[in-house]
Amino acid sequence: MSTMHAVRGHRRGGPEQLTYEVVPRPEAGAGEVLVAVRSASITLGELAWDATWTDSFDGSGSLRTPIIPSKEVSGIVARVGQGVTDWDVGDEVYGLIPFTRDGAAAEYVAVPAAVLAAKPARLDHDHTAALPLAGLTAWQGLVGHGGLRPGSRVLVHGGAGGVGSVAVQLAAALGASVTATASAGAADFVRELGAEQVIDYRTERFEEHVKDMDLVLDTVGGDTQDRSWQVLRPGGALVSIVSPPDPSKDGGVFFVVEPDRAGLDELTRLVDDGKLVPRVERVVPLAETAQAYTALEEGHRLGKIVLRVA
Repeated sequence: MSTMHAVRGHRRGGPEQLTYEVVPRPEAGAGEVLVAVRSASITLGELAWDATWTDSFDGSGSLRTPIIPSKEVSGIVARVGQGVTDWDVGDEVYGLIPFTRDGAAAEYVAVPAAVLAAKPARLDHDHTAALPLAGLTAWQGLVGHGGLRPGSRVLVHGGAGGVGSVAVQLAAALGASVTATASAGAADFVRELGAEQVIDYRTERFEEHVKDMDLVLDTVGGDTQDRSWQVLRPGGALVSIVSPPDPSKDGGVFFVVEPDRAGLDELTRLVDDGKLVPRVERVVPLAETAQAYTALEEGHRLGKIVLRVA
């Protein structure tokens, strides 16, 4: 049996449970491709998700240990499974791996062919790997659930974060007028992304500065979400990726991002048009994956941490 290097967690827990080891290489099943991973990206809180360790989103399913983390992949098709006609060996691809499957912190990963898209030509694998989760979350939140269109007035909470930084760029590229909340130290960064107005959430109350917003994208939750109702116009949308908004109010949406080739294709178009750039703060070797997850928990970051596999 062929083997590969991978990072696995044999018991549920945090970064301390992850080990770098030699493991059996997966095979491409029917409808799947085997991707030779070049780069993978990790996400804050990923090791706490039920879907990371079980075969369900609510933890009610069976444990899948040992697991391989990291749900964002950029690489090259190494083999195609039965029935796959849209990819060939050698194609450069990227995508968001379904959450209840093993991830990309490995030299190879088997992925459903339908969730992959062609890698953006303008990006290297490191920056491409930083795009799928944040990019699809922003796309689905703003466009799919929020109904964003040219001229929309949008407030993005957490504009310097992983999802927020993509959402600001995406909303601006699609013709929206963008306001974002961020720390004072990140204000210039967020303006460079395309925000017309940046509000320091530590010293200012955003509801005193904006009103009549068509859409609020909430990446923070809690009191920030509760206060966001005050700035929406009648008929506006409050879309959260953190927790369900108050069900007694109209326009609230909570969602969990889903793998989506069509959405990735839209992101690729914006990247290759020069309108969207995923931000990478640090690139680390695969063997240092556990330390990378620990670093994620140590304060705010202006960009993703990426694992360089090949």
